Amino acid sequence: MKLSALLIAALLSITSVAAFAHSGGTDSKGCHRNHKTNDYHYH
Repeated sequence: MKLSALLIAALLSITSVAAFAHSGGTDSKGCHRNHKTNDYHYH
């Protein structure tokens, strides 16, 4: 039981792409523009 819970936790932490931030500074509003896609988004 403990091993399966550990494996599930490890798998979720490895595959959660949303947890990884990308580089790029933010403006005074906490936003920035992605120059590749021309999107302006909030962090």
